[in-house]
Amino acid sequence: MPVKVSVIVPVYNPGIYIEDCIASLRRQSLPPDAYEAIFVDDGSTDGTAARLDRLAAEDPRMRVIHQENSGWSGKPRNVGIAAARGEFVMFVDNDDYLGDEALERMYAYGVAHGADVVVGKMAGKNRGVPVELFRRNHPRATVENAPLIDSLTPHKMFRRAFLDRIGLRFPEGRRRLEDHVFVTEAYLRADNVSVLGDYVCYYHIRRDDASNAGFQRFDPVGYFTNLREALDVVERYTEPGAVRDRLFRRWLRVEMVERLRARRLLALPDDYRRELFAEIHKVVVERFGPGVAAGLQPTQQVVAALTAADRYDDVVAFAEWEAGVAPSAAPTSVEWRDGSLHIGFTAEYTSAGEPMTFPADTVRTPLSDPPKSVEEAVAWVGAQTAARYGQATADLLLRERASSAQYFQPVEFTAQTVAVEDGERARLVLRATATVDPAALPGDGVWDAVVRVRLGGWTKECRLGPAARDTRPAPYAGVVGDRAVLPYWTEPHGNLALNTAAKGRRLGLDGVRRPDVTVSGARLRARIPLHTAGGAPVGLRFTASGRTLRAPGTLTDEPDGPGSLLEATLPSGLPRGIWRVALSLDPDAAQPRWAGLPFALRAAGGRVLVVPVPRPRAVRKLVRGVRRVLGAARAKVSPLIRGRR
Repeated sequence: MPVKVSVIVPVYNPGIYIEDCIASLRRQSLPPDAYEAIFVDDGSTDGTAARLDRLAAEDPRMRVIHQENSGWSGKPRNVGIAAARGEFVMFVDNDDYLGDEALERMYAYGVAHGADVVVGKMAGKNRGVPVELFRRNHPRATVENAPLIDSLTPHKMFRRAFLDRIGLRFPEGRRRLEDHVFVTEAYLRADNVSVLGDYVCYYHIRRDDASNAGFQRFDPVGYFTNLREALDVVERYTEPGAVRDRLFRRWLRVEMVERLRARRLLALPDDYRRELFAEIHKVVVERFGPGVAAGLQPTQQVVAALTAADRYDDVVAFAEWEAGVAPSAAPTSVEWRDGSLHIGFTAEYTSAGEPMTFPADTVRTPLSDPPKSVEEAVAWVGAQTAARYGQATADLLLRERASSAQYFQPVEFTAQTVAVEDGERARLVLRATATVDPAALPGDGVWDAVVRVRLGGWTKECRLGPAARDTRPAPYAGVVGDRAVLPYWTEPHGNLALNTAAKGRRLGLDGVRRPDVTVSGARLRARIPLHTAGGAPVGLRFTASGRTLRAPGTLTDEPDGPGSLLEATLPSGLPRGIWRVALSLDPDAAQPRWAGLPFALRAAGGRVLVVPVPRPRAVRKLVRGVRRVLGAARAKVSPLIRGRR
C-alpha cells in the first residue's frame, strides 16, 4: 500500500517526554503500512539517539535520521520532508502527541475536500491553543472566511506535492518564528485549506519542567527581526487593503499588544520589558498603517496607541489597571430535560473583585489620537465597551480534565443592563442557558464547565462557579444511552463538573428512600434519583449467603416528579433470606458495573418485604463492642453523679 502520511518529528533532548509522542504514533488507526514516522535527531546528547535506534529496529513504521545539531527545528523538518514517502506530511513536536485517529481522520478529510493543508483540532495542556478556529468544521477555509491566521504552529498536515510545487520549506538556523513564515505562505498559496474541528487531533503540551523551546525567554531584537519576515510573506502575496490589514492585525494583537497587557507584562523584570517594548514600538511604527489597529478591540487599541506614541510608563500603568479585570460566572440552574442537561448561568466582568460598571448612555467613537492619560484611556474603554454591548458573547465549553480537549456547547443568551448609581452607570450582565447532550461527548471522563466571555476588549475564561452550598442546584445523575452522567460541584471550590464515567456511590443511588420502594407479588417498584430519557434497560442483582440471582428491569421517566421509576420482576421463588440489591446501568456489558441500593429484601414464607441493608458481621461486632464499653463507662460514672446530687 502506498504511504498516505509521513509524520516528521524533529528531536532534540526530549528525555522521557518523547514517550507519549511515540506511543501515540504506534496507536494510530491508519493501517500500519499506510503511514510512517520519521524522527530527525538534531544531535541529541541525552540518550535519545539510542532510544530511537531501538525503536526503529523493532517497528518498521519508525525511521530515524541522525544529524549534527542545527540549533532549531527548521532544518530537521526540511530533512524529514526530503526523506518522506507519504502523500501528505504531518509535523509533530517531540513533546506533543496525536489523537489515536488523527492521521486517519485528517487524511480522509483532506482527500475528500482536495486540501493542500489540513488543520486538525488542537488541545492545549497548560498552554494556549486557538479556540474559535475549531468551533466547527471548515471544509474550505481561507484567511478571509475563517480565523486561520490564529493558528501558525506547524502541527498540521500538508500535501507533499503542494510543498514541492511551490518550493516551500522552513527557514533554517538559530532563529524564531520559522513556522510563521512557512504556515503563512502555505495558507496564502494553497488551493484549499480544510479545518477539522470535531475531533482532537493534536495535543500541545507544556512540559512539567517548562523547557519547551517556545517557552524560553527570547531576545527581542532577534525575535522581531524574524517576525518581520512573516510580515514580508503577507506583503508578497496580498494587496494593500482590508485583507492585508486583517492579517497584520494578528501579529499586532498576539505577538505585540498581548505581550504588553496586564499580568503578562507585569510579571517581567522592568529592564526586559523595556527592551521588549522598544522593539515592539519599532515594528508598530515601521510596518502598520492606521487600518491595522483600528480593527482591534477597545483595550487592544489603547495599548497599540500608547505603544505607537512610545509611552512606556502609561502602558505599564494601564496594565496595572487591567490586571484587576476578570470574568465571573454564576450558575442559576442545572436540570435534565429530555435527555439533555440544561445549564443556566449569568456572566459579567469584575474589576478588583467587584462587578464592573459602565456609562449608561454611550455611543461608539473612534480612538483618533492616543489618550492623554491612563484615566482617559480607562474611561474611553468603558464607554466603548458599553456602546458595543450588543456584540458581547457568552459560551460554555466542556473541557476534559485529563486531556484538556474542549468542545463548545449550544448556548442561548440575552444581554441585560442593571442600573446602578442612580441610573448613570450600569452593570453589563449576560444571562445564558447551555444545552449539553452527554451522548455527543467523546469518551468517558471528568469534564469541567468553562465559561468564555467576550466583552469590549476582553475575551477571557473562568470556571462555572463557585456555587454557594446552600443555594446551588442539586441535579440527579442521568442515564443517556448506555452512559451514566453525574453533574456535581467540586470541593472545596464549588465549580460545576460532569463525570461521564460515574458509578457506584457517586451516582447518588444511596438517596433512594425505603418508603419509595414497594414489592407487590413478584413485582418490584422503586423511585430512583436518576434522570432517563424515554427509559433505559437495567439489570438487578440479588445476593444472599453467597448466592447471586439476577433479573432484568427498566427505568422510565417518573410522571409524578423528578427521577425515574424502576420496575422489575423478582426471580421466581426468591429463596428464604435477606437479599442485598444492586443496580447495573450496563447489564449487557461483558463486565457490568454494579451500584448497591440502600435497601434489602427479606424473603420468608412466600412473602417479600423491604428492609434496611443488614450491617456486615464485622460492623455488628464492632458496634456491640462499643456498646459494652459505653455501658461499662456509664456504670462507673452513675454512682459519682448520684453522690453529687
